[in-house]
Amino acid sequence: MTEHPTSHEGRQPLADRSLERTRPRRETAAPSAVAPALTPPAGPAAPRSGPGALPPQQDPTGIARREGDRLRFVGAATRRIARGIDLDEIVLGLCRATVPTFSDVILVYLRDPLPVGDERPVSPFVLRLRRTDRLRLSEDDTDGSGLAGPLLLSHAEAEVLPAAELCEVRAGGALAEVLRGVRPVFGDSAAARAALPELLGEERAVPGGHRAILAPLRGRRRVIGAAVFLRRTDRPAFEANDLLVAAQLATHTALGIDKAVLYGREAYIADELQRTMLPDSLPQPTGVRLASRYLPAAETARVGGDWYDAIPLPGSRVALVVGDVMGHSMTSAAIMGQLRTTAQTLAGLDLPPQEVLHHLDEQAQRLGQDRMATCLYAVYDPVSHRITIANAGHPPPILLHLGGRAEVLRVPPGAPIGVGGVDFEAVELDAPAGATLLLYTDGLVESRLRDVWTGIEQLRERLAATAQLTGPDHSPPLEALCDDVLDMLGPGDRDDDIALLAARFDGIAPSDVAYWFLEPEDAAPGRARRLARRALARWDLEELSDSVELLVSEVVTNAVRYAERPVTLRLLRTDVLRCEVGDDSPQLPRQRRARETDEGGRGLFLVNRLARRWGATRLSTGKVVWFELPTRA
Repeated sequence: MTEHPTSHEGRQPLADRSLERTRPRRETAAPSAVAPALTPPAGPAAPRSGPGALPPQQDPTGIARREGDRLRFVGAATRRIARGIDLDEIVLGLCRATVPTFSDVILVYLRDPLPVGDERPVSPFVLRLRRTDRLRLSEDDTDGSGLAGPLLLSHAEAEVLPAAELCEVRAGGALAEVLRGVRPVFGDSAAARAALPELLGEERAVPGGHRAILAPLRGRRRVIGAAVFLRRTDRPAFEANDLLVAAQLATHTALGIDKAVLYGREAYIADELQRTMLPDSLPQPTGVRLASRYLPAAETARVGGDWYDAIPLPGSRVALVVGDVMGHSMTSAAIMGQLRTTAQTLAGLDLPPQEVLHHLDEQAQRLGQDRMATCLYAVYDPVSHRITIANAGHPPPILLHLGGRAEVLRVPPGAPIGVGGVDFEAVELDAPAGATLLLYTDGLVESRLRDVWTGIEQLRERLAATAQLTGPDHSPPLEALCDDVLDMLGPGDRDDDIALLAARFDGIAPSDVAYWFLEPEDAAPGRARRLARRALARWDLEELSDSVELLVSEVVTNAVRYAERPVTLRLLRTDVLRCEVGDDSPQLPRQRRARETDEGGRGLFLVNRLARRWGATRLSTGKVVWFELPTRA
């Protein structure tokens, strides 16, 4: 049996120092980027070379054991570093993997800002000390506060803490030369003695007697930082093979940081792409109030294809849309944008809801195989107080009645968009004044903790409870209602994106609507003026008579010129006065500058100058030209 030399009795094998455990104990304080050794191994220091060092050939078994320990340590440490998916996790993984097993203190400096992608390196650049005691961590890595925990420092480690937070690396300097290399260097080497003061600060240095290794952190084709490993005097000095260990740690850390930066940048771009495809603000159609919310999913699946929209339609109606592209990727976000644009175009044609879903289904099939999405398309008419809904595999909407009763609407479920060969159905339901319609994606009601129907029932109960708190004669504020709905989400309920669209139905009372049919004849403009004057007198809006009569006459004259069937004239009184003239000609009017000799061509010019807003929309049966005037100055 071979005895081990006494000079190695104080060494503790790396493999036995708890590096293989997957999580640190909760009572152990987390290492900082200035990371102290809480339980440093004790033992006599063995010199790297010179008198007292044992020739390797005298202890082949001990050398093999130590090299095996190093390999196991490097394997465990790199696995721990590789587990991180963001910058903080990777830096913390390096600290936890190396302290106190490999070093007593570690300082990690990273470029500020970190380069992304193929950005060209610039000089000089700045390194910033990464303090992991300031990082936000998961509950498993902390003492419950969300921080990495308090630092426990001995006097020796406290001397290192004042290391400079920032360091400027100039081309041609000693630090720049070390960082250009690919190999770590000992702290007592000539290169490190010149570089460390530049890194730590001119008046700061490694505490006396400490051993150090300065390792460049090199990512893909560029320097992204530096790491300094320190050992106290009561620890064995770093050996030549420890440079190889430090090189492995630095390489894996740098590659992980590169990965995290690229991942973060890609997630940011995708998130911004998705947000730009959602409406910046909701319209303010007559007779309905709108509110919305959008929440991305958890960090592991941020990019999705949820969307919502509200599209004004002719006749003071509004289309309410919510959809969810299956999957989480940049592709999902791109498909979402295409389907949303298609839905807006189809809504502009004033197609029935089931026809809109049919054309969306065809568009999804043209985008490629397995491009599926769920969608719910509803059209609200504030004059008739009715809503028409068609569904393509989406969770059913919930209608919150005035008084607190919440109802899950029974709409045909349909098949998702992209399946093909499916006939979609539409249902027409009452939309009483004061009621609130809630459209949402499945991320709000489905998670790992509950199925979709359980979530829908919980949402219905939450809405009913919220409405009952406001009393039977009042509806809860719309924005507060959306916030309250999102508050029902628990910590495990953010597995998917969430899109939420709430519509409060105010409607338009029949007494505020005037509607007539006009035969397409020369006398139609005069009759339209008389009818409009009577309606304004009934509504006590005589001060608008001159402007309304002039504009109605011009628009009706233009309609009669091309119409073959009766022309419709409708006036709506809300916070504004809206006039709508419809005919069976699909040709939209265009404003043009009339010449002095022209007898016509000035009608739309007057509309544009006198009306607050105006527009023209093509319908399946013709078109509608409308304008609005303020009811009060």
